Amino acid sequence: MSSGKILVAQGGGPTAVINQSLVGVALEARRFQNVQRIYGARHGVRGIVDENFVDLTQETSHNLEAVARTPASALGSTRDKPDLAYCQEIFKVLKAHEIEHFFYIGGNDSSDTVRIVSEEARKAGYPLRSIHIPKTIDNDLVGNDHTPGFPSAARFVAQAFAGANLDNAALPGVYVGVVMGRHAGFLTAASALGKKFPDDGPHLIYVPERVFDIPKFLADVKIMYERHGRCVIAVSEGIHDASGQPIITQLAKDVEKDAHGNVQLSGTGALADLLCEEIKAKLGIKRVRGDTFGYLQRSFIGCVSDVDQREAREVGEKAVQFAMWGKVDGSVAIKRTGFYSADYELLPLEAVAGKTRTMEDEFIAPSGTDVTDAFRLYLRPLLGSDMPDAFRLRYNPVAKVLRP
Repeated sequence: MSSGKILVAQGGGPTAVINQSLVGVALEARRFQNVQRIYGARHGVRGIVDENFVDLTQETSHNLEAVARTPASALGSTRDKPDLAYCQEIFKVLKAHEIEHFFYIGGNDSSDTVRIVSEEARKAGYPLRSIHIPKTIDNDLVGNDHTPGFPSAARFVAQAFAGANLDNAALPGVYVGVVMGRHAGFLTAASALGKKFPDDGPHLIYVPERVFDIPKFLADVKIMYERHGRCVIAVSEGIHDASGQPIITQLAKDVEKDAHGNVQLSGTGALADLLCEEIKAKLGIKRVRGDTFGYLQRSFIGCVSDVDQREAREVGEKAVQFAMWGKVDGSVAIKRTGFYSADYELLPLEAVAGKTRTMEDEFIAPSGTDVTDAFRLYLRPLLGSDMPDAFRLRYNPVAKVLRP
């Protein structure tokens, strides 16, 4: 006899729309008569192994809708990266609570967790349907045109650089903005969507899909500074040299590492500061400023793409439909149709799990310091229908009297 219990959890970095997916699962599941209880795990897989569950069945629809419009992870998240033993503990808890449908909202690591749990259930002959729901601002899930969370983060990045460009034009100098992206440069490339006029910044864009050479970087900055009298630069935290070594390890005396042993790329602000110091020391430019966007780009309230909100809700809804009507586990994927609409497919977990998408060559200009029109056409419809714009005075000159 069916228990009618489902469990949903959120993993990895929060986004501006991840709660739309959560609520999509909760509300869509209520439409199915065989669903008796909808549980949420606090702080992702860590909450599962600790049996730290909340009963979302008791939430009102009104409050769920309010939470859906709120950024970050309402259930809490985790950076735990489960191995086989960890996933076996997850499965043990799911079985003990008679969970029959498991939904995990997250990125690459989360999809791999769902894959392993699915395999454990299959080996044990336990009737568990496991569905991965995509989420990541890095936009690096394979098989997806784009991933929920990325459009809103990209919108923030585009608007932030548009504002930085206006500031830089008013008081000329060099500005360096470091954006998240260890392996994929999609988010950094989004800075180009804030440009309106040909001489607007960012004048230089550096993504991890291309080798970063410090002398070449300084030469690029010098050219742009001499051409425009100023220079706005967008840099991915994951920029590296020809050997794959992160640039920050070349410039910094000491580097921090995260819980997974990865070099801490931009969390400290060190990369922006070090690049600024290189520019000051080697080019002799005095007015040089740097920012690290850090967490700001993930869950910035009030800067959300309506397209992203809608699609994040729909991937949650489709996950439930695939689980209830289908006979296989999988990962929900967004597919682009027309200009612009989206459809959804269920991909095999092994096609997504543990894999990383990077920016396609067609999106990166031959110079390696800009994006192409193909990328602009790809991203623009995702940013939403109400992107703000920046304008200029026409500067109609008045004739001089004392200094003709």
